[in-house]
Amino acid sequence: MKKTIILRIAIVIPLVLFAFNSVFAQKKPVIGVAGIAHESNSFSSQLTTLDLFDFKLGETQKELSEKFFSFANSQTISSGYIEGSKRFGLELYPTVVTRARPMGPVTDNAFDTMMGEIIKQLKAGPKLDGILLNLHGAMVVESYPSGDEEIVRRVRKAFGPKMPIIVTHDFHANVTPDMVKLSNVLITFKENPHLDTFDRGLQAAKIMAEMVKEGVKPTQAIVKAPMVYNIVYQSTFSNPLLPITTESKKLEENEKVLAVSVSGGYQYADVPWMGPSVIVVTDNDPELAQKEAQRLSDMLWDSRDKTILDSPQPAEAVKMAMEHDGRPVVLIDMGDNIGGGSTGDSSFLLEELIKQGAQGWVMVIADPEAYAIAANAGVGNDFDFEVGGKTDDMHGKPVRVKGQVRSLNVGRYLETEVRHGGGRYWNMGHTAVIQVEGSTLDEPNLLLLTTLASSPNSAHQLISNGVYVERQKIIVAKGNIAPRAAYEPFASLLIQVDSPGSTAVNPTWFNFKRARKGMFGMGDY
Repeated sequence: MKKTIILRIAIVIPLVLFAFNSVFAQKKPVIGVAGIAHESNSFSSQLTTLDLFDFKLGETQKELSEKFFSFANSQTISSGYIEGSKRFGLELYPTVVTRARPMGPVTDNAFDTMMGEIIKQLKAGPKLDGILLNLHGAMVVESYPSGDEEIVRRVRKAFGPKMPIIVTHDFHANVTPDMVKLSNVLITFKENPHLDTFDRGLQAAKIMAEMVKEGVKPTQAIVKAPMVYNIVYQSTFSNPLLPITTESKKLEENEKVLAVSVSGGYQYADVPWMGPSVIVVTDNDPELAQKEAQRLSDMLWDSRDKTILDSPQPAEAVKMAMEHDGRPVVLIDMGDNIGGGSTGDSSFLLEELIKQGAQGWVMVIADPEAYAIAANAGVGNDFDFEVGGKTDDMHGKPVRVKGQVRSLNVGRYLETEVRHGGGRYWNMGHTAVIQVEGSTLDEPNLLLLTTLASSPNSAHQLISNGVYVERQKIIVAKGNIAPRAAYEPFASLLIQVDSPGSTAVNPTWFNFKRARKGMFGMGDY
């Protein structure tokens, strides 16, 4: 009897231990997720306050989690994190992940409030094995030239030097050397327009899994060329950046290299480390990281003579569009680049289109006051009001527009293709389409009034409001690189316009105070 009991115990104990070890081994590493993403224009007259972020103080973990995982079907950084957690066996613990549209610097109150909530939420959760920080890289806060650096500094202080922290940044990040020191891995988008956002989130999750599950030890190096890589030339799908971007992707084929990032920088942030960066992350090979970062940075520097500005101003650009045989011609209003922090109500091109008698044009202007006039008039009735140029004195003066209200719309639309940023759901606020005086059925002149400034990342911004984009002679897009993904597939010609405004492409228009002296591309600064 005793022998039977002992035999049974001898059999059962190993089985129990095996089951226990199996359950323990299957426990997924818990990775905290947080982020404040903002592209801050130092020259904007509009500070970014707390109410402009998609943030609510005191949200429960359940609410935060539901909001975060709602991005699963998009093509964003968060989508990449989510998919990566499934593929590589991670459990994500989402906290505050918030953003606001590009504008002026973030207020101290907004920043401190959101950071307090992030640290609180990260501390309140389960024991974390790592942290993913979804940041932009060009956030300026009233008291901090690099808000992103301050975020990582506070998270690092709260969780100590051994906590694995991986940061993802936008292509337009102004990366500081201290950001690289404070994080274990820093990754920026490779592509502009931003078509690889999902891939970068996936890459970050993969490296995190390798760190916490396989013991990979990232080492990273940063090199910053002493130049402004002008935003006009920041398309990674054409020269001069294309061969550098291609080389960065090729370098990641090296099994010792974990990630390679070449960021163009954001020239509207007047901060000490404004400008392009190269960050190379290796698996415990600091010499290789430094060597390759320097090599790619030298490639940026060697292309500097190809980044000299040569773009027409509004009057000439409209004339060029009118004289061009094909259609549509897309005028890229770079001085009012909504995605770069501008107002969306610049009137310089509107004034020229009316003044020169252009036919078949369509343009979007953010003007809630003008929308209210159109809505009050009603569909089919007359419209007569001064439009645009109302936010400040940098974006022109209001232009009188006469015509008829063609339609009133909700202003929300769906983009099913991968466009700039990977977003799927877009909101312009309520919109009104004005058929401007002088239009014909063949050549309608259309002014789309929105209540919210919305970057022209998708042609559906117009299509959803009943505009046949391929029939229009002239389309004005208030952006820079972002509209390319939307309009290059069918545009006859794209003209980048050297228009005035808070995102004017010529740095000599601005009074820089904190940026490094003597950088190539800064004119007399």
